[in-house]
Amino acid sequence: MVRGNGRVRGGRRAPVAVLAVLAVVLGVLAGLGQHPTPAWGAGSAACQVSWTNNEWTGGFTAQVSVTNSGAAVSSWKLTWTFPAGQQVTSAWNAQVSQSGTAVTASSLSYNGTVASGGSASFGMQGTWTGSNPAPGDFAFNGASCQGGSSPTPSPSPSASASPSPSASASPSPSASASASPSPSASSTGGGGTGCSGAVVCSGFEDQNGSALTGDWTVAAPDCAGAGTVTVDTAVVHGGSRSLRVNGQAGYCNHVFAATTKNVSAVGPVVYARYWVRHTTALPADHIAMVTMEDANNGNKHLRLGGQNGALQWNRESDDATLPAQSPVGVSQSVPLPVNQWVCVRFAVDTTKQSMDTWLNDQLVPGLHDDGVPTADIDQQWLSRTTAPRPVTLDLGWEAYGNGSDTLWYDDVALGSAPIAC
Repeated sequence: MVRGNGRVRGGRRAPVAVLAVLAVVLGVLAGLGQHPTPAWGAGSAACQVSWTNNEWTGGFTAQVSVTNSGAAVSSWKLTWTFPAGQQVTSAWNAQVSQSGTAVTASSLSYNGTVASGGSASFGMQGTWTGSNPAPGDFAFNGASCQGGSSPTPSPSPSASASPSPSASASPSPSASASASPSPSASSTGGGGTGCSGAVVCSGFEDQNGSALTGDWTVAAPDCAGAGTVTVDTAVVHGGSRSLRVNGQAGYCNHVFAATTKNVSAVGPVVYARYWVRHTTALPADHIAMVTMEDANNGNKHLRLGGQNGALQWNRESDDATLPAQSPVGVSQSVPLPVNQWVCVRFAVDTTKQSMDTWLNDQLVPGLHDDGVPTADIDQQWLSRTTAPRPVTLDLGWEAYGNGSDTLWYDDVALGSAPIAC
C-alpha cells in the first residue's frame, strides 16, 4: 500500500547496503516507466541539467530543469542529441525544434532571464522506438554542461516523486492568480495539508469505511454509468485515506465525489488545489475529471479534463475549450503524468475573464486565459465574455466516448486565497 507521497506501505525491512537499496529503487522506477532523474554538470560545467522521464509504449514526456552555473543570461538555448532517435511532438515553457537527432530548446519571452545559479525548466512530449535513453550531451548557450563528468543518478529517487521544476520557467500569472501561494505546513482535522482556512480542505481522513459520508457524496451531474467512487486506504498521498475513482469508457459514464460544503461565496478569485494519481494516459477523446456548476452560465458545467492526450478546460454550454484543439493549441498544454502523484492548482476569477492552471507549480501556457484573445489558446474561449461563477466542486471521471482510467484524489482544497502544493 502507499503512504505519504506515494510510498509503498508494507512490512519493516532489515537494514541493507546502500547499493542494494539503490538497486531496489531503480527497479521500482523502471517498472513504473518513471526514470530516475540524472544530473549533468560538475566542476567548470556551464550548467547542470536534470531530466525526469515518464514513458509508456512508444511515447514519453520529459521534464527538464537547467541550472545556470555561469554569468546571468537574458535568453538561453539548451541543445542536445537524442541517442536513440526519439522525436519531440510538443513542448511547453520552451520553443523546441529538432533536426534529425539534434534538438534545441529556446527560452520564451517570460523565462529567458536566468541569474547565475538560477534555474529554468520546461517540458516536452515525444515518441520513441526500440529504446528511450536520456540524452547526455547538453550544452547551455553553446557551452558544455558535462564538465568532464558522466551522468549520475540524482539523490534519493522515489517511485512516486513528481518533478520539482523551478518557478523561474513559469510565465507571469495573470491578475487572477497574481498572489503566489506560500507553502504552508498547516492542516485541518479533515486531513488536507496546507489549506487551513479554506472552505474545502480535505484529505478524506474524516471518512469511515469505503462509502462517502459527511463532506462528500457520490454524484453523477448528467447521467450515471458503470463508474464507482470509494474511499481507499491502499493508495494515498497523505494520511491514511484517499478518494478512488474507477472511471469507465463509453458515453455517459459519469461518476464524481461532490463536496457538500457551500462554495458559492468563495471568491472573488476561486483558488483550488488537489493531488491526483492515475494509471492511463489521457485519451484522444474528451474526458472530464473536475466539474463545477457555473452560476453565470445557467449552472452549466465548467470542466477540467483532457482531450487529444493533454489537459484542457471545457465549457458545457457551448463546448468551447481552453486551449483550442488545434495542433498548435494542444502543444501549449501538457499531458497528465501517470503512476505518480501530481499537484494540480487552478485560479478562476469571478469578476472578469481570467483563469490559470498549474501542474506541479508549472503554469501551463495553454490553460492561461488573460481576457485578450490569443489564436489557438483562448480566442474560442472568450467568445463568451461573462466571467464564470463556480458554485460546486466535483472530482471524478466523465467519459464521452473511449477512455477508462483509475484515479486517486487526495489533499483537496478550495478557497478564496492561493493554496500551495
